[in-house]
Amino acid sequence: MSGASSGAPLLAIEDLSIHYGRVQALEHVNLEVRAGEVVTLIGANGAGKSTTLRSISRIVPIHRGRIAFDARDISGTRPSDVVRLGIAQVPEGRRMLARQSVLDNLLLGAYTRSDAAEIQTDIERQFTRFPVLAERRRQMAGTLSGGEQQMLAIARSLISRPRLLLLDEPSLGLAPLIVRGIFEIIRDLHTAGVTILLVEQNASLALQIADRAYVLEAGRLTIAGPAAELLTDERVRRAYLG
Repeated sequence: MSGASSGAPLLAIEDLSIHYGRVQALEHVNLEVRAGEVVTLIGANGAGKSTTLRSISRIVPIHRGRIAFDARDISGTRPSDVVRLGIAQVPEGRRMLARQSVLDNLLLGAYTRSDAAEIQTDIERQFTRFPVLAERRRQMAGTLSGGEQQMLAIARSLISRPRLLLLDEPSLGLAPLIVRGIFEIIRDLHTAGVTILLVEQNASLALQIADRAYVLEAGRLTIAGPAAELLTDERVRRAYLG
């Protein structure tokens, strides 16, 4: 695992609480991600994992607390400006433009950029990273397999040159063999120095590639520590590792 840098965290969530009407989705959540780390957030369905990512992307309103990115408070920032600051989210369910080509979907990842030549370089870089997408660059995204769509979703987010990549359930609905391939990609991104906050139902796989981990239960963080320690933690094993 690549070492995380010292100094202030790249992302810091402090005392974050979020309500949906009268439902408390998150309560007093404190979490940080340092540059170069893969941090995973595990927990049952409905624990608030996706809400945490959506709050960082500023898609859901904050009830209390603050979110800082690179020491800057982004709690009141618009979602499009969050992308410009360097945060990209790969949403659950991939959200392709099904009737657009693979290439058009990749170009969508560059909507905050205006450096045409550099964008082209980055698209070619993603085609090198994901050869199957290069082969299908003119194909409609909706005709790709689930695994190929997940690769496209990750590639699209990387076109914005993020400093922090938010991955929401990248293994959802994929066959085990495909899931292993997706996790190899995440491992390669980590080696390349991409900072990642990963929400994942498959706790075992997530803990195997992460540096650190947090466990979210009913909107509250209950366990945090090095991922290797959580893999052997009896509470985590009982609840999430079968």
